Amino acid sequence: MKKLVDLIMHPTGVAEIIVDRPERHNAMTLPMYEEVLSLIERCTLDLGAACIMFRGMGGKSFIAGTDIAYFKDFTSGKQGLEYEAFVERVVDAVERIAVPTIAVVDGWAVGGGLAMATVCDFRICSDTSKFGVPIAKTLSNTLSSRNLARLVAGFGLPRVKKMLLLADYVSADEALSCGYAYQVCPQQELEGAAHALAGRLMGLSFVTQEAVKESLRRLVMEQSQKDDDLVEKVYGSQTFRDGVAAFNSPKE
Repeated sequence: MKKLVDLIMHPTGVAEIIVDRPERHNAMTLPMYEEVLSLIERCTLDLGAACIMFRGMGGKSFIAGTDIAYFKDFTSGKQGLEYEAFVERVVDAVERIAVPTIAVVDGWAVGGGLAMATVCDFRICSDTSKFGVPIAKTLSNTLSSRNLARLVAGFGLPRVKKMLLLADYVSADEALSCGYAYQVCPQQELEGAAHALAGRLMGLSFVTQEAVKESLRRLVMEQSQKDDDLVEKVYGSQTFRDGVAAFNSPKE
């Protein structure tokens, strides 16, 4: 039986978490979300991945969010609270990954899929990709304030209102122009561009990257500038001492 969420571990140290349900536009079920959580833990604790990519199969959709069939038995607002808390657990786990993360977007990134792409550090997109949350003309549900804050940080307030209030989409070019997308390229060049970016990221200081990622998360999600633990960890690291020694060593 085909795995709907799978993992590829490359010899380079790059791990790819792949959603493979193209017949449903890579829409997620709750067990699929749980598998994502499991694979994140495996990548970081067991495999020692130096960079993690997320991508969807089929060439038409990154991740289409939660399968709408899940909501058919909702009868109360409490179920909505429980659902949003569950999705937050997944999105937060992606956001807290210590190593650099890349969303490889080929096609639609909507709803929960957009949230997952947004909390990755970088987004590389095919030129036909589109981003949106069209719930004002579909389900008539809403997003949590935490996910709205992430979208505002990524796109800016006017574009978020465009996506949420008008149920409109942001194109790949517009996502690039506002800085949300790191790179836009033809579909056939997408995988190569993603691995090239991963190679650049893995050639730089993980100690610095980890601290900056967590500091930015705290600033956006908690409005917190508390960072003594991060600063102390970095300046107390052997990596920092090695960097200083190398920089100050005599040059030929």
